[in-house]
Amino acid sequence: MTGANVMVCVTQQRTCERLIMNGYNLVRAQEGKLYIVHVVNEKGKFLNHGDDGEALEYLFDVSKKVGANLTVLRSKDVTKTIIDFARENDITHIIMGTAPGAESKENISFAFKLKSALPDVELIEM
Repeated sequence: MTGANVMVCVTQQRTCERLIMNGYNLVRAQEGKLYIVHVVNEKGKFLNHGDDGEALEYLFDVSKKVGANLTVLRSKDVTKTIIDFARENDITHIIMGTAPGAESKENISFAFKLKSALPDVELIEM
């Protein structure tokens, strides 16, 4: 069996550490490769708040501790960028957080688009 290629989608929040650790545990169990990805909307401000840079630095350090690189991408279409990254890196699992009120139309639509475009990828929402 070949290992799992796990992509963990993070935001600029320290709470994403739990997503990274879950991705690390999955990769370690299946001898795969871990990718930590943060996609910034091209229209949005990057590092807008004073805490953003500090949180991103923290997530960079957490990623490094588990042997993964933190990739930050800017895009006009966040969903397409995640889908393209998953295809280019033969991703088998995507781990992403769910925001409070996870039943929002936006979260359901995003997950649906990922599942539709990547039917062979296991989507793990936490």
